[in-house]
Amino acid sequence: MLSQEIEEKLKIAEQKYLELQYKLSDPEVVSNREALAKLSKELKELEDIYKAYKEYKKLLWDLEGAKELLKNPDLSELAKEEIQRLSQELESLEKKIRILMLPKDPKDSKNVILEIRAGVGGEEAALFVADLLHMYQKYAEEKGWKFSILSANKTGLGGYKEVIALIEGEGVYSRLKFESGVHRVQRVPITEAGGRIHTSTATVAVLPETDETEVHIDPKDLRIETFRASGAGGQYVNTTESAVRITHIPTGISVSCQDERSQFQNRQKAFKILYARLRDFFERQKEIEIAKERKQQVGTGERSEKIRTYNFPQNRVTDHRINLTLYKLGDVLEGKLDEIIEALIEHHIEERLKALA
Repeated sequence: MLSQEIEEKLKIAEQKYLELQYKLSDPEVVSNREALAKLSKELKELEDIYKAYKEYKKLLWDLEGAKELLKNPDLSELAKEEIQRLSQELESLEKKIRILMLPKDPKDSKNVILEIRAGVGGEEAALFVADLLHMYQKYAEEKGWKFSILSANKTGLGGYKEVIALIEGEGVYSRLKFESGVHRVQRVPITEAGGRIHTSTATVAVLPETDETEVHIDPKDLRIETFRASGAGGQYVNTTESAVRITHIPTGISVSCQDERSQFQNRQKAFKILYARLRDFFERQKEIEIAKERKQQVGTGERSEKIRTYNFPQNRVTDHRINLTLYKLGDVLEGKLDEIIEALIEHHIEERLKALA
C-alpha cells in the first residue's frame, strides 16, 4: 500500500489537475496565448500522476468488491483468482506512482554541452575521442536532436585532443547525464605494428546548457583575449584575430573558440561553454560543502571515475557502475545506446526509491 504521505500528495495533485482543467475552459484564458501555454504545460506535467491515481482508486475499489465475493461459496474460487490478478496490478501501479512522485531534476529538460577529451594513450586516445563523438552524434540523430560542434582540437590522424558540442532537443540531459566519466577502450591501435592490445581512455563531461540568468558573472572577473585562429601544425587559417579566449579569473576556468570565421560567433560559443562550466563548478563546490547525496546517484559522476569499457577483441561493452555487459560493440558505437541508458535510468530510480524508503 502507498504511504499516507504519498496518498495526501496524490489528492493534492488530483485537485490541482481538476482546477487547471476548469481554468483552461475559461474564455479569458483561451484568448490569452501566454496564459494558455503556461496552464497547458502545468496540466501536462500532472497528467500522468492524475491518471495513475485514478486507476489506483479503481483497482482498490475492484479489490474490495472481489473480497466481498469470497463470502459467496459459488464464486470464491473465481474471487481468489481476481484478487490475485488485482493485487499484482496494484503492486505494479504503486511502484509506478512512487516513481512519478519522485522529485524531478529541473535540469532534465535542458540541452547539453558535451565535452570529450583524450586521456591516457596519446594518438590512440585522440582517435577514441573521434569514435565517441561519432557515437553521440548517431544517438542524437536517432533521437531527432540537433547536434552542433562548438569547438574542436583535431590531431593529424583524424582524432581529437578535445571536442565540445551542443546537443539540443527534448529531454537531452535526462538521457545523457550519466555519460560523464572516464571511458576506456581496449584494442589494437592503428599505430601499433606488433598487433598488441592497448588500453586508452577519454573523458566525457555532460553539462546542462546554462545562460546568464542562471549564473551570475561579474564582467570585472573576466579576461577576454583575441588571437589568430590556426590550423593543424600551427599554420594560420585566417589573418584576422577571430579566435576568442575567455578566462574567469576567480576560478581559473578558461574557454577558447576559433572554429568560426567571425569573432562575434566565437565569442558567443565561448560564453555558452563558460556558463555551463561555471554552473557545473559551483554545483560541485556546493556538493562538496554539503557532502551528501552521492549515494543516490549512478556512480559519483566524477570525471575521474572509470564508468565504461569498450573492448574490441571481444566485441564487448561493459558499464562498470551497474555491471551491465553487452556483446554488441559495433551497434553501441553506431549510437544504439538506449539499452545502456535505460538500464542506468532504471538503476538510478531504484536507488532513489530505496533512499526514500
